[in-house]
Amino acid sequence: MSDLKDKSIIITGAAGGIGAAIAKALAQDGARITVADLSLAAAARVADEITAAGGTAIAVPVDVRERAQVRALIDRTAEAFGRLDVLFNNAGVAQTRPFLDITEEDWRFVTDVNALGVLIGMQEAVKTFRRQGGGGKIINTASIAAKQGYEPLAHYCASKFAVVAMTQAAARAFGREGITANAFCPGVVATDMWKVIDKGFRDSGLTHGENEAFDTFAAGAVLGRASRPDDLVGVARFLASSQSDFMTGQSLLVDGGMVFT
Repeated sequence: MSDLKDKSIIITGAAGGIGAAIAKALAQDGARITVADLSLAAAARVADEITAAGGTAIAVPVDVRERAQVRALIDRTAEAFGRLDVLFNNAGVAQTRPFLDITEEDWRFVTDVNALGVLIGMQEAVKTFRRQGGGGKIINTASIAAKQGYEPLAHYCASKFAVVAMTQAAARAFGREGITANAFCPGVVATDMWKVIDKGFRDSGLTHGENEAFDTFAAGAVLGRASRPDDLVGVARFLASSQSDFMTGQSLLVDGGMVFT
């Protein structure tokens, strides 16, 4: 049984895919959700679905690369719901490039969102948790790409390895204040991000058919299928709830058995 009723939870990148699935599920558990995304209109659609189903949600636009916007997101949440209890750093981008073709611009684009954005989110959340008297949960979306490198996704993998490293560092830095930091690592999930990755494989000449890269990677799951966004809901509930209170610095693989560590 989840104990998320009335918890104040921010989820970035929540306009679709994994983020939207988690937002809707935690709202069903009684949590008060801030649906945050680069597109306010897209975030508002998810928030409206939550409220139409009897839940509580607001939509807030945010570019996670911009500290002032992240600060405003947290302040808006605290204003609406009285405090912040959980931050899901879920916003992310993917890009496919052959290793030798990755440019400085490519590197900054991917790592600024996936790594710098997580750093800023964690820093601003900790400041808020401290002002509230301590305690709080940070949950980061990593990836199987945080466990091993894939070509031609080197810069994406590097950004997700960084998420795991920052999760561990924050756990060590703030654990004695009752602030936990954990991550979960999806595998191949049927979302718009994988459409981008799949197209990149085709553009690089590594695959030729539509969905070929997706299907090839998904075939590595020992459970026999690709993941769906709803497959990540259970671990999100666990990490956001008191059931994970004595757990920190961990990165849980939820990938259908693609990577074993």
